[in-house]
Amino acid sequence: MKRRVFLQNLVLATGALFVSSPGVFAHEKASRQKLKGTVTAKGAKLKDVVVSDGFSVVTTDRKGRFELPMNPKARFVFLSVPAGYAFPQENSLARHYLPIQENANYNFDLTPLNQDDTRHKFIVWADPQVKNANDVKLMMQESVPDVQKLVQAMGPDTLVHGMSVGDLVWDELALFQDYNKAVAAMGIPFFQALGNHDMDYRLGGDETSDATFQKVYGPTYYSFNRGKVHYIVLDDVRYLGTERDYDGHVSEQQLAWLKQDLAFVPKDHLVILNLHIPVFLGVKNKKDLLKTLKGYQVHIMSGHTHYNQNIVQDGVFEHVHGTVCGAWWTGPICTDGTPGGYGVYEVDGNQLKWHYKSTGLPSSHQVSLHVETLTNQKRLMANVWNYDPAWKVEWFADGVRQGELKQTTGFDPVTITMFEGPKRPAKRGFAEPAKTDHLFMAHFSPTVKTVRVVATDRFGTTFENQIEIA
Repeated sequence: MKRRVFLQNLVLATGALFVSSPGVFAHEKASRQKLKGTVTAKGAKLKDVVVSDGFSVVTTDRKGRFELPMNPKARFVFLSVPAGYAFPQENSLARHYLPIQENANYNFDLTPLNQDDTRHKFIVWADPQVKNANDVKLMMQESVPDVQKLVQAMGPDTLVHGMSVGDLVWDELALFQDYNKAVAAMGIPFFQALGNHDMDYRLGGDETSDATFQKVYGPTYYSFNRGKVHYIVLDDVRYLGTERDYDGHVSEQQLAWLKQDLAFVPKDHLVILNLHIPVFLGVKNKKDLLKTLKGYQVHIMSGHTHYNQNIVQDGVFEHVHGTVCGAWWTGPICTDGTPGGYGVYEVDGNQLKWHYKSTGLPSSHQVSLHVETLTNQKRLMANVWNYDPAWKVEWFADGVRQGELKQTTGFDPVTITMFEGPKRPAKRGFAEPAKTDHLFMAHFSPTVKTVRVVATDRFGTTFENQIEIA
């Protein structure tokens, strides 16, 4: 992706080029310059640490030194923090980078972890998307305490970090500071991806749209490691230069960087890719991206849609997350009936387990039930929002097993009540119900008094909900 030139007093050749042109000498001088630095841990030199400026990717030598060719479009030097080391942070915001400045040395000093990190956890926040002070209040009073409670329950020795996959705010970039306060309050290292509502509009094209985001959070694409997991963050929001016009696209520059970055990742490591717009639903050059990732066990973490969906395709698992803000802070659910919340992931070596955590509700809450009265029978609709094809969903009528529920595509009945029509919800009437395929249906006699649904996920964990029929 094109970036504004960050280096000061760097003169590039323009127009027709002649041997005697001053621009030629400036360009040649820039091409000979290097970005130099060291990586240490408590003063000890670290070898084979991956360092990049977003264009070139190198590793440190046995004395912890690195050199990168000067690229006039580069804005940061950043580490792919190696496994076994704490994430550099400031008030829980990841600080694994240094801005490029004239005549600077880029020295990083890491802190070794005091425990094995092959087992660790992380959470994924999608679309906090605060617009005003009231949204911020809800985030701080509902979402943040929920994470605090979850992290506390994990125990003090658990290694856990957070990923925000975009739309940290809703066009009001001054609210980045309020989002930062939420991150600080949660008390775990957080990494950020750029969303379409995190961009500067009307300043030019895609190359200028992330200026404020980079000022606050650093590079928009980078990587880091923990245990046998390689985490990658990409910017897949391409601003098209007019108002809020954008599409899903991963730039050629990012793909070139990604290819270099992955060259240092063992094939038996798990790759976690984090970005905003879902790859399988909205990235135009997804084939190029998936080709670059081929050969790795890949899970993609995305958001953007304000509904929850799991997609397994081409050997890749994409988790499209329900949002922290639900349907734009209008109530407790997203547009598909998924409760507002976030993803919780547990890593053991290169294996991954997960569940969806509904804000303000226990982790066991994974199924919602709704019963409607028809002419001569009743209809059960179960919403199993984190369903994927490896799940099994069964139902019981008055304690007697009836078999597996029939999967269907449609609208969660509660979303119709809450969102359908231009005047609902009153706070933000544009929110409308979204069709989903994680609904399950059955019809039963009006004489049935109790219906229970048991859902078993791909890890063998069972979740159930029961409803008494009036």
